[in-house]
Amino acid sequence: MKSKAIASILSVLTACAILLCACSKNTAEPSTESTFNDTAVETTENTTISQTDESTSVSSTSITTTQQTTKAQNTNSTAPSGTPYSKHGALRVNGANLVDQSGNKYQLYGMSTHGIAWFPQYINYETFKTLRDEWNTNCIRVAMYTAEYNGYCTGGNKEQLKSLVKNAVSYATDLGMYIIIDWHILNDQNPNTYKEEAKNFFREMSSLYKNNQNVLYEICNEPNSSADWNSIKAYANEIIPIIRANSPNSVVIVGTPTWSQDIDKALASPLSFNNVMYSLHFYAATHTDWLRQRVENCLKAGLPVFISEFGICDASGNGANDINQANQWKTLIEKYNLSYINWNLANKQESSSALLPSTSSVAHWSDSQLSQSGKWAKACFLSETNQ
Repeated sequence: MKSKAIASILSVLTACAILLCACSKNTAEPSTESTFNDTAVETTENTTISQTDESTSVSSTSITTTQQTTKAQNTNSTAPSGTPYSKHGALRVNGANLVDQSGNKYQLYGMSTHGIAWFPQYINYETFKTLRDEWNTNCIRVAMYTAEYNGYCTGGNKEQLKSLVKNAVSYATDLGMYIIIDWHILNDQNPNTYKEEAKNFFREMSSLYKNNQNVLYEICNEPNSSADWNSIKAYANEIIPIIRANSPNSVVIVGTPTWSQDIDKALASPLSFNNVMYSLHFYAATHTDWLRQRVENCLKAGLPVFISEFGICDASGNGANDINQANQWKTLIEKYNLSYINWNLANKQESSSALLPSTSSVAHWSDSQLSQSGKWAKACFLSETNQ
């Protein structure tokens, strides 16, 4: 879920100059501030990009040579024994549940990167290994923004961004982890805005990873504003067959209206494909009982729900954390064995970042280097017993 002033213009110019020299980018996520009426669920979001954060984070970026050059393609045959994929294999959807190769209910959990155009340093083998071994996670979500500053469809270096995605898949596969390739819709609002680019992207990715059963595809992060379920469904009906042509059995995650909160709209008119799940995003300080009740109603009706983004702060990705509400969400997650991915793995100056701004290392973090959100997420992951 699924983040600022005129004085920052000079910082933008500085960041652009650095970008030209280093071919790498760190920035801040567009804010996603939401206000809710428990009956009408009216949502507004501020999607202004923090150019100050961009110029600040660029200066601390350090990308290894292996990150700048795409690694050779690998497949699941190299997954080490005892790792999540080696134990659970190809996943599928059975009713409202995600199940493993043995048909047992299985839960994916882990971290989402921030935008990889802005925080590329976390696409790193040691980062992923730390998340697997020290945080007990089995999945990582790679967020590639489509319409923001240096987004894939708005001036970003497409080949560089795809290289980061490919490296991420390679590292996750080597480590026997599951990975979600996330087409991160936000400022573009309606996924049909850049539908042709999405078609080409998913055609390439699904062809490249047709033998990688640890790869899941999230085809539209947070449709919002005028993007209703009919328009999202029409988009999905064009994108999913492209993925299926190469990867017939992969799990596909589909965003829902209103920043992936209106899963009830998908329940009323679901897609006809197998192995499809529907995104639910929550931020604990904003989304409370009313959204949990919606989730529970949909699950009881048989809708497969995947929490592909959540935070314990408010929906802006910032503000105060609400531990009480976060714990209530965790209770619901465990009750229904829901998969859940925390936003976000970065050292950005905001509540939802797992790392403190002073944390420059990309792996093996001490608790003193984690934000309150990072500590809470890590504790949740460590409590899981079925990696």
